[in-house]
Amino acid sequence: MQYRTFPNIDWKPSALGFGAMRLPILGTNPADVDIAETTRMVRYAIDNGVNYLDTAYFYHSGNSEVAVGEALKDGYRKKTKLATKFPIRYVKSPADFDRVFEEQLARLQTDRVDFYLLHGLNRRNWPLQRDMGVLPWLDKQVSQGRVGYLGFSFHDDYEMFKEIVDAYGNWTFCQLHFNYMDVDYQAGRRGVEYAARKGLGLIIMEPLRGGQLAKVPPVPVAKIWESDAERRSPIEWAFRWLWDYPEVSLVLSGMSAMEQVVQNVAIASSWGSTRLNADQRALIDRARQAYKDTCPVPCTGCRYCMPCPNGVEIPSVFRIYNEAVMYNDLRAGRMRYKGPFGLKDEQDARNCVECSECLEKCPQNVPVIDWLKKAHADLTSV
Repeated sequence: MQYRTFPNIDWKPSALGFGAMRLPILGTNPADVDIAETTRMVRYAIDNGVNYLDTAYFYHSGNSEVAVGEALKDGYRKKTKLATKFPIRYVKSPADFDRVFEEQLARLQTDRVDFYLLHGLNRRNWPLQRDMGVLPWLDKQVSQGRVGYLGFSFHDDYEMFKEIVDAYGNWTFCQLHFNYMDVDYQAGRRGVEYAARKGLGLIIMEPLRGGQLAKVPPVPVAKIWESDAERRSPIEWAFRWLWDYPEVSLVLSGMSAMEQVVQNVAIASSWGSTRLNADQRALIDRARQAYKDTCPVPCTGCRYCMPCPNGVEIPSVFRIYNEAVMYNDLRAGRMRYKGPFGLKDEQDARNCVECSECLEKCPQNVPVIDWLKKAHADLTSV
């Protein structure tokens, strides 16, 4: 296993971290975690040098923490750093802080969490948690030895990221969505650089974009990967692009099968601390552009078409549809479009009444109405 650095901590993190958000399950219910297989996978990873294990209160309806606790028996707890996350959306008052944390410790069968994160901070939940007094409570857990280091995972824009980083002096690390396709998404590359300037450890989530970058790529992208003499896999390119950033402390991968663990450990063991050369960086740039060239709707997201007088969230509809086509993943697109965290009913494309106002405003001359019909039909088909 290759190891990297973590600012201000006398510890070398493995290039690969084990994310416990997509554990193997029995049947079709995500809450029914296959604990025996999870244990086998986690212990294989640890035995082969992985020393960071990440879970959260909500993963697998709470059973991820339970499965992780079981996997870390028999001395494995001492062999790895354990991270879990404070369930922000579940906490309603300071009276909940201790109760929730004690529940997590019981699930994990431990008396200490090495890395503790506020989960999924954004401009809506951050002020609520800050004003509720969670930061002094976190400091208390550290002083009592029940938490080692404090951090947060993040889902919002760069300016919000800066605000949160600067609001609290005891952050040790942060966790960001980052991959070679999402260079400027959410905090993006600027967030990576800002975290490094502030001396924070940087943990990367979604290196494979929820598995989309691990799938068989579109033909134009596949041809680019095949042009490399060593014929590395798309998975390997995705990881290596992230490890090329010296600011990155470790890369998390949510693994759901033993073959994924074996493959990712092997990649991290070979390339987890190496840099790319100029030709390799250019190759990945070409692959990124080839992906983008497969987008069906030539929408740049300029938002000149907004607000729609009928409430349609036009750029969001097109972004969801483009990504569903680009990554050949209509199932994920349908979830993003009409799932529990998707667009509201009043924002989807069926509300288009063909008033043509968007056609007059679009600087790209996109046939907006036609594409809204097509997107809605494909994203709502069974």
